[in-house]
Amino acid sequence: MDDADPDAGDHPIGGTPLVKTAALASVPADRLSPLLAQVQRCLEPRIETYRRRYERVACDEGHESFLVESDHWEAVGAELALADRERDAVRRAHETAVVYDGTRSGRRDELETALEIRSAVVIGTTNET
Repeated sequence: MDDADPDAGDHPIGGTPLVKTAALASVPADRLSPLLAQVQRCLEPRIETYRRRYERVACDEGHESFLVESDHWEAVGAELALADRERDAVRRAHETAVVYDGTRSGRRDELETALEIRSAVVIGTTNET
């Protein structure tokens, strides 16, 4: 990690989804990785709850993805005191990552349809499940 961005890499969203979100988000690109790292620190201890409560749509080395209720990010944003734009950028990053994974696994249409009424959460894992 470089000193300019101590949170870079401390979240499961990278590559194309991160670049795409940074280009479309209403927050500065250099703020996105720290936001995603903050959310990861909040969600990672709750992963067992997500596994029991929500539909898991992907389980890859390093992360698991879930479909959650559409207002999920409002609650997380309130808990973390995120501004509306920050919350929307985080939501967009998680949804973009799920669609990207869906494209690679041949499930893009299915996941895009699900995201019309639900939202997505990607949680980094330290152990394979």
